[in-house]
Amino acid sequence: MVKSVLIVDDDPTQRRLLQAVIEKQGYRAETAESGEAALDRVAEPGIDVMLLDLIMPGMDGMETLEALKRKQPDLPVIVLTASGGIETVVAAMRAGAVDFFVKPASPERITVSIRNALKVQNLSGEVKRLSRKAEGTLGFADMIAGAPTMRQVVRLGERAAQSDIPILITGESGVGKELVAGSIMAASKRAGGPFVAVNCGAIPENLVESTLFGHEKGAFTGAVGKHMGKFQEADGGTLFLDEIGELPLDMQVKLLRALQEGEVDPVGGKRPVKVNVRIISATNRDLAEQVAAGAFREDLFYRLNVFPIEVPSLRSRKDDIPALVRHFIGRFNAQENKSIQDAAPETHALLSTYDWPGNVRQLENAVFRAVVLSDDDHLKPEDFPQISGLTPQIGEMPDTGALAEIANSVAARDSSAAEDLGPVDIMDEGGHLRSLEEIERDLIEFAIETYAGRMSEVARRLGVGRSTLYRKVREYELDVDGVRAAG
Repeated sequence: MVKSVLIVDDDPTQRRLLQAVIEKQGYRAETAESGEAALDRVAEPGIDVMLLDLIMPGMDGMETLEALKRKQPDLPVIVLTASGGIETVVAAMRAGAVDFFVKPASPERITVSIRNALKVQNLSGEVKRLSRKAEGTLGFADMIAGAPTMRQVVRLGERAAQSDIPILITGESGVGKELVAGSIMAASKRAGGPFVAVNCGAIPENLVESTLFGHEKGAFTGAVGKHMGKFQEADGGTLFLDEIGELPLDMQVKLLRALQEGEVDPVGGKRPVKVNVRIISATNRDLAEQVAAGAFREDLFYRLNVFPIEVPSLRSRKDDIPALVRHFIGRFNAQENKSIQDAAPETHALLSTYDWPGNVRQLENAVFRAVVLSDDDHLKPEDFPQISGLTPQIGEMPDTGALAEIANSVAARDSSAAEDLGPVDIMDEGGHLRSLEEIERDLIEFAIETYAGRMSEVARRLGVGRSTLYRKVREYELDVDGVRAAG
């Protein structure tokens, strides 16, 4: 979804100028001519950044900013005015503005300010998400569940959260079973209590009993101290047993007793320990088939499968893919200090038609890789090469046979002909092709000298983004300031 910027200014000329700059950068611009109109607009969803003029008739910018921070504290606001006194700047920043510039500002300054504001928004959202996750309050409202099959999951989860009924969550690997379990805990009376997740398939078989139920000092070789098991860690909260189908049969007997009696027997302990836990289990296997095959205890299966919830695969909830992609872009923007706005329409179409055998986890990792590697404002199909079959285009390169022909041809020329190849040599002194890196460095250096250090023009002529250009300048340690001074 394209990010939206609300321009609040009583001057219609300024509104039009700012709108042109913003829309040219790919954002959607809306306008309001007064503080009152701005507050009415942000009461509805859909605004990501506000540009706010400080000097307006009626409710001025400072009053608008203060009112906005009471109602929409997370909306980033950039204030602008015709005068830039230090007192004004300090007052605006104290009132909650994230940036400030004096009119008229250059398009580059406006663009950078908006991008930084969006980064602040991403960081703030990610910090709050992580805080809620740590506190155990990340619930159903934080889930992306617009598809009908996911709305059913949410309804069942909210209903199950009202009691301590045992829940069995089923679904393919990567669909988000732990997220559903955590949301159930957050909606229950145990919210805020410990949420302990155990992957039963990842515990070595000889350590399963100790991991789940604990052990006393000296209970076995290597038990140098008393260890509290996962059941005791989760006392008063929720124990999430993931991949329960991987649990060995002998441990299934002890787990069944712990569930029935509400107590555990630590290895080497003299007496059982009472525990008060809510059990949520999950599996990507068909436990009924395992019961029939004798690989899972029937009595334990009935004990766990009191309230089943099946989480659908991503391919059966494709309506959620665009929202998931945008969610992951926002998260990884904050994590990687990037400012990608969205995926391009053709990218959304590509991702929505793919089957995603690895489900949401695979989509998350694919977006992570694309965000890290992309230098554009929007993710392109070539940023997902495993799906699109495309690779980022650095320039059309001939095959190795053609390269050999070029090398032999050029090497056969005399030195005067080689000098006519242009200001950037593609051959070394021995008549061999130079590396792409060397040629690229010389080409960028030549372009910077040709256009007197005007980086916007250099980027346009080279056909790359400015962020890519500045990254290359840093990598190659090129002197831009010296070229500007000489010019």
